[in-house]
Amino acid sequence: MSVVLKQNNQELYLIFNGDANSIDDADVAPIFESIVEWKNKGGKSIIFDLSSAITSYSSPLAAQIFEWAKKIKSLGLNFNLSLLPQNLQEMLSLALKVENTPPKEKKNSLPFLDKIGLKSVDVFEKIKNACLFIHETNLSLLRFMTGRAVFRKNDFLFIFADCSYKAVGIISLVSFLVGLILAFVGAIQLRTFGAGIYVASMVSIGMTRIMAAIMVGIIMAGRTGSSYAATLGTMQVNEEIDALKTLGVKISDYLITPRLISLVFTIPFLTMLADVLGIFGGAVVGVAFLDISSSSYFDYAVKALTLENILVGLMHSVVYGIIISLCGCYEGLNAGRDADSVGKATTGAVVTALVWMIIATGILTVLLEMAGI
Repeated sequence: MSVVLKQNNQELYLIFNGDANSIDDADVAPIFESIVEWKNKGGKSIIFDLSSAITSYSSPLAAQIFEWAKKIKSLGLNFNLSLLPQNLQEMLSLALKVENTPPKEKKNSLPFLDKIGLKSVDVFEKIKNACLFIHETNLSLLRFMTGRAVFRKNDFLFIFADCSYKAVGIISLVSFLVGLILAFVGAIQLRTFGAGIYVASMVSIGMTRIMAAIMVGIIMAGRTGSSYAATLGTMQVNEEIDALKTLGVKISDYLITPRLISLVFTIPFLTMLADVLGIFGGAVVGVAFLDISSSSYFDYAVKALTLENILVGLMHSVVYGIIISLCGCYEGLNAGRDADSVGKATTGAVVTALVWMIIATGILTVLLEMAGI
């Protein structure tokens, strides 16, 4: 296909002759040089004329005309598509209206005090939403205890299974290794004083009082808390939560309370399992590397166990279970409407749960110390 330039006053016709195929790249540069020269002489408008070609046209030609129109527009010239086939006119007009360059980020030019004010309002709204969420959850728990909560028993059993026996494997492995590492660390110092036998006491007290609860909390935050956030976030994206609200189903009864009850009920048992396996992990170090007989190790380990330390560890685990379930459900329910928001909600649930677990540990430690426990 060839292109003929025809000048008429301040208008320049680009006449396409021959078969409606693409134009050779070698012919394009001279044509644009002619257009620039014509513009410098006072030209105003360019008309694309495909009337001399056959009625059909190829996609490469349409793409070339589109690129030409953009370049002509960048030169400050007008262009006319009226002599092109109707369907090609509509396609090019629509394509030229679309902004192909990515939008520039708007610079925030607000004063410093305004930025602080907006940030403060945002933080206040988040705190208010979190308080309302906790309030609704408390009311839902009361309805659950009185048998008035609406939820599916099959869903509850599925969630309960995911929080209980399905988590035993990873918790068993990690707890055993933590007890083993704790015994190694203690043995390095205790052997210096010839007190290697007290490794059993140290592992027993450390695991039952805090270490088992912390490790179970971390595992469940990464395993179960993220699962809660991902599940509810996906339901938010699929508008399933909106559908439940439209049907008059209370979200707190149907989605939050079963997950909260399941995790809070199962996490103390997982913590006790972690206590036992942590002590067995310490026994491997004591028997294999410290030449302590197994009977002596377990004798010292049992003597070091106290109901007070066990209850302290279980109390920590219950608090962690509440934090993990609330953070996971809150992040999931407040996720955005796209796939990326589900990933952010999952990450936010784990990070938020871990931060609040650390804060809760500090508060409980201070309170227990003040109480002499």
